[in-house]
Amino acid sequence: MVKIRLRRVGAKKQPSYRIVVADSRSPRDGRFIEIIGFYNPRTEPETVRYKEDRALYWLSVGAKPTEAVARLLEKHGTLARFERLKAGEPLEALLAEAEADAQARPAPGLATRPVRAAAEEEAEGRVAEETTEEVVQAEGQGEEETEA
Repeated sequence: MVKIRLRRVGAKKQPSYRIVVADSRSPRDGRFIEIIGFYNPRTEPETVRYKEDRALYWLSVGAKPTEAVARLLEKHGTLARFERLKAGEPLEALLAEAEADAQARPAPGLATRPVRAAAEEEAEGRVAEETTEEVVQAEGQGEEETEA
């Protein structure tokens, strides 16, 4: 039986995954038929990129997604599009819809990183200002004591 599943890649304690089509008898990180995408759960929000046309093709020829991959495909609407494909809608229309959905979604991580970076820089700026003011005040007090 052919399955669409995750193949672990990445360093120790830093997993990311490839979405692959593989025979169910081959090992998790072993032989595969085709790489159709990438999944990184460590980014905020998580990064998921895959070739929807290839996922629909493999689903149409009988490949079964694992639970994890089924959740990803459901979240992005691929399983719903597959049901519509089985009902008789043309593949080109479904792929055009998928393309429009992908462009409507913001790029993963880009929306949160600049905001977070700006907040960190602002916090560091405040710390630097406070430190500078404390040093100036301390220097001013030291001069007053020596003058007296």
